[in-house]
Amino acid sequence: MDVIEQNESWRILIVEDDERLADLTKEYLESNGLVVSVEANGAHAVDRIKNEKPDLVVLDLMLPGEDGLSICRKVRPYYNGPILMLTARTDDLDQVLGLEMGADDYMSKPVRPRVLLARIRALLRRVTDQGAADAPSTDSGSSNDEEPVRLVFNNLVVDRSMREAWLNDESIELTSAEFDLLWLLSSSAGTVLSREEIFTALRGIEYDGQDRSIDVRVSRIRPKIGDDPVHPKRIKTVRSKGYLFVKEA
Repeated sequence: MDVIEQNESWRILIVEDDERLADLTKEYLESNGLVVSVEANGAHAVDRIKNEKPDLVVLDLMLPGEDGLSICRKVRPYYNGPILMLTARTDDLDQVLGLEMGADDYMSKPVRPRVLLARIRALLRRVTDQGAADAPSTDSGSSNDEEPVRLVFNNLVVDRSMREAWLNDESIELTSAEFDLLWLLSSSAGTVLSREEIFTALRGIEYDGQDRSIDVRVSRIRPKIGDDPVHPKRIKTVRSKGYLFVKEA
């Protein structure tokens, strides 16, 4: 059985003003072992997320009091958990803006409960896998060729155990999803990773060929690590193939 299915302590906060939809979603998620609370007012959501620090937030884009984009932007400096954004509009701009504000994933309404549960589990699994990878090994016979926890590329340092990165000894502000992508690329330095490989590694689900989240996050990471957004030298786009993190840029 999936580790996520066994864990009944995962706390989910649904920020949704449609009472019927919120109640149905809450009931379905709780029937699958999650602990769920609901907030209908966007103006109250920021404080609840900052104070309660749920394991994952399902955040509607259109809310009374304060919209989802503003909420996402405000909580990101204080909240590192996954944010799954919901939108009733199909405009790519909303999806891109959500990712730029720090959302980890997005879904268009109407949302199918089973698909929503699968997305939530994928995001929680990433958190679980990261925690397991960062935990110190108790195996005295472990080898020295395990994946390193800190990577150094001249003036850029990426540390998996601390989930932080530094440029010229200055801390880089990264969302959880941005750090995961930066670590994946930098730990595979010198190897071209396709969008399919990146998407599957980070999201745990198959790439549909349409999702733009990887491209958006790469474009946000580049200036943060001192890369030229127009003519990048650190994270290069390899046409029709994917992305390449250059060791000596």
